[in-house]
Amino acid sequence: MLYNKKVILILVGVFFLILASCEKEKTKDFKESKQEVFSTEATEIIPDSILRAVLDEEDSFKEATLAGRIVDISGMDVVKDNPKKVYAHYMPWFQSLDFDGYWGQHWTMATKNPNTVDANGKREIASYYYPIIGPYSSNDPDLQEYHFLMMKLSGIDGVIFDWYGSKDVYDYQLIKQSTETFMNRLQDLGMEFSIMYEDRVAQDIYNAGLSTSVVNAATMDFNYIKNTYFTKSNFLKHNSKELMFVFGPETITTTSDWDSIFSVFPQDQEPYFLTLWAAQNMVGNNASGEFLWVAGDHLLAHEYYYDTYLTNNLVTVGSSYPGFNSFYEEGGWGLNHTWNINHADGDTFVETLNYTHHEAADFIQLVTWNDFGEGTMLEPTEEYGFLNLQLLQEYTGVSYVPQDLQVALDLYKARKEFKGNAAVEYYLNRTYKKIKQSELGRARLILRAVNRLYGSK
Repeated sequence: MLYNKKVILILVGVFFLILASCEKEKTKDFKESKQEVFSTEATEIIPDSILRAVLDEEDSFKEATLAGRIVDISGMDVVKDNPKKVYAHYMPWFQSLDFDGYWGQHWTMATKNPNTVDANGKREIASYYYPIIGPYSSNDPDLQEYHFLMMKLSGIDGVIFDWYGSKDVYDYQLIKQSTETFMNRLQDLGMEFSIMYEDRVAQDIYNAGLSTSVVNAATMDFNYIKNTYFTKSNFLKHNSKELMFVFGPETITTTSDWDSIFSVFPQDQEPYFLTLWAAQNMVGNNASGEFLWVAGDHLLAHEYYYDTYLTNNLVTVGSSYPGFNSFYEEGGWGLNHTWNINHADGDTFVETLNYTHHEAADFIQLVTWNDFGEGTMLEPTEEYGFLNLQLLQEYTGVSYVPQDLQVALDLYKARKEFKGNAAVEYYLNRTYKKIKQSELGRARLILRAVNRLYGSK
């Protein structure tokens, strides 16, 4: 368990030297190297004939695939020493030029142009941090595979989607559609999901003339959630009841309005509904508890949350985050944050994980997986590599190590390099299956064979 920061805090980019064929012999001897990442190309020499034999053996397992990718919904079993559930808050709001035909506003804000590329090949994006795979599209199945494999290998149990309603206002419809493209991949990897409703969108829906009132707009959204998401077998439940969230509420702030919205649920089917901390009084008896979020006073906010609200919650959700560094003002969006929380080379993430673990939270919400605009992202970046996920692996007690994260990253890169090559895509599908089966050594070896025998010379 992650109790002593000095013991487990690892510098970014450690280099593990493990033979691809020796999957179970995982070393934990770390070397200091700030920006280095791992590679499936280990230093030992493997003849082309051996690598060819690996692919020939994979050819013997030819099988039908669903849309060329998911064969079945078989899940991915991950054993964790830490029983506390961990869910990642997820932003499904990115678009990229190569996949969607344009750069979405969460990469550009009002001042940045990702078509501008610097001497190091980095695109100009609206963030102080840069994803290790570069700016991407939330709709990209390669991205979804990569993100969720990274999560599983880190011990994350599911995602909480930031969700902006069911109507076509601003980019809200795009966010809804992107959310729904994730469903098959989530189920295939055995991951749960929930919805974090942004109630302020109800005002936008009403202003656009798509509802008769703000409450009616939210009621339509809750009907959509009930009929579309609650019907999924992997929707997040607590004590056999669906569990969903509201970020606030910010716009709908009276108990009578929330009573009206909750009328969409039969009494015996009402979900657990969690508000932002110190806000459940606005929702009345419809609220089941509150969740903690990142705040300027950092750990003092944690202390206040647990001391003040714990006894009132049917469900308590802790918050862990790596830091906070908003780009909104520089990006021209006018949301000025007068505070930030230093990432401190992993110290902040360790502090919040430890704090949450020792309190009586039912589970942890990781804030966030990929909010680059606010600098709270845990996904691998050029600045921090696998550091945060390595710390999370230590906390959750999975058997995986950062070298295994590199396999998922290399699979993503191969998906892009060999796009349209049916022969190679079959091997990459086999690689995905081997990762799901926790046969990381075999997955690493297949990727090595593909890169050697099919890659550019």
